[in-house]
Amino acid sequence: MKNILELHDVSYSYFSKYQQVDAVKNVHCNFEQGKVYAIVGKSGSGKSTLLSLLAGLDIPSSGQILFEGQSIETMDLAKYRRECAAMIYQSFRLFPLLTVSENITFPMELRGFKGKKARDRARELVKRVALPESVLDRFPNMLSGGEQQRVGIARAMSMNSQLLLADEPTGNLDEENSQNIIDILVRLAHSDSYCVVIATHDLSILPKMDVVFHMNSGVLRQENTKLLFQPT
Repeated sequence: MKNILELHDVSYSYFSKYQQVDAVKNVHCNFEQGKVYAIVGKSGSGKSTLLSLLAGLDIPSSGQILFEGQSIETMDLAKYRRECAAMIYQSFRLFPLLTVSENITFPMELRGFKGKKARDRARELVKRVALPESVLDRFPNMLSGGEQQRVGIARAMSMNSQLLLADEPTGNLDEENSQNIIDILVRLAHSDSYCVVIATHDLSILPKMDVVFHMNSGVLRQENTKLLFQPT
């Protein structure tokens, strides 16, 4: 599988009220299609900031992020966020006054993909995240947390991107729903060649990851997963 994202000595700093914060420090790594990655670390370690950089929500202070070989700084960032890097959030961020179908088709409509084709695509996507077709006409507050997160994944898939970025996707879910969501994301990577990057506190998902990164004070390092989960 090819690299979809390449990070070359990426750093990101910002100023708080009292000081400069070096949130990401000289990160160099690659993300491939067909794999699922976890970035773990304490609150304030920089993992959510790194995910924002991958999503094009922030631009590195130094270094480069390449998407399919092109620096994202040279791209139309609004288009990149709309079509290349799909986000999945802890709080779901579904539009409460839109039906599930309308939530899923919203990104498609931004690309001019409307009408019956968009609705048929939404019907296909809810099946791929193991939801019944009947949810399409419901509103988010009629769904459980696990169902809402599945809709969030379906909406991200509707963007037609091969890059899925998930910020604490299991943070608001119980253990059973958390594992179901992770299983869906792993399946999308392994069966459909998505590149899935998950920022998480949930260490229970790590055995299912292809690659685990640990982030501490802005520094990213890859863990040896075989050693990480050896029985003691």
